[in-house]
Amino acid sequence: MYICKLHNEELKYIIQRYTNNDKPEFTDQEVMTVYLFCVQQEQRFRVSQIYAFADEYLRSWFPSLPSYQAFNNRLNRLSEAFKAVAAHSFTTFVPMECNTDVSLLDSMPIITCSGKRSGRVATEITDKGYCSTKSLYYYGLKLHALAFFRPKRLPFPEQVVITPASESDLNVFRQDWGSIANRTFFGDKIYHDANFFEDLAINANSDMLTPVKGVKGQADVIKQRDKAANDLFSTAVSTVRQPIESLFNWLIEKTDIQRANKVRSTKGLLVHVFGKIAAAFIYLIFNS
Repeated sequence: MYICKLHNEELKYIIQRYTNNDKPEFTDQEVMTVYLFCVQQEQRFRVSQIYAFADEYLRSWFPSLPSYQAFNNRLNRLSEAFKAVAAHSFTTFVPMECNTDVSLLDSMPIITCSGKRSGRVATEITDKGYCSTKSLYYYGLKLHALAFFRPKRLPFPEQVVITPASESDLNVFRQDWGSIANRTFFGDKIYHDANFFEDLAINANSDMLTPVKGVKGQADVIKQRDKAANDLFSTAVSTVRQPIESLFNWLIEKTDIQRANKVRSTKGLLVHVFGKIAAAFIYLIFNS
């Protein structure tokens, strides 16, 4: 019902067809519903697994289910629709306990291949990057999240952005979120840019709090003098920010979003990312 309602209000304008087959027997709403249901409820993460389950168990609900190839082709046309579903979920269903004055920041890798292999999939939107958490070089995307803080709960995303794997988190913040006013942000050391955030505090009344970053060439006597205070501050910032890491872990557990090594096209990769995000947060919203 949610997908059908959203389709009638918004999605039909995003995925409108300009062909003779503009009203297929197996509708776009049905394609999306099959995908979201199988990811949410059945933990089927690959398109082949999703189709096999639908073909065996959901034929009575979806009698016009086409061949696997046709289903996959239809699905790959719907990346913008899944992106819109995810965005709609973030803006429409913000939990009441969210602190909208405090945001947490982090990113996670979406891996198309790793190790010594070269990336050959979706090369126009992917490249090689490094994940310090995993000590891993990989090809793929980076998923950046800006999320509202929720006391004793997983943070709730306000926005997500995908970039090539090599893109700096700080650059993404500057470009996408650097004008947000009246906000306190918690990030890791990558967001350290004294001049930029001093200007942000003056012009937008927003602050960025990160663990203390060592100053190159600073005298040892000053380091030792400030060590206790810096360690306490860094621990406090990391404690507030830690739940966004739990959010990513939850998203990986629910959707296996991080592994995209079976994806074979740019459209397929975008469906993999935004379809998994939409599935996870529809489940969270309607089961909380």
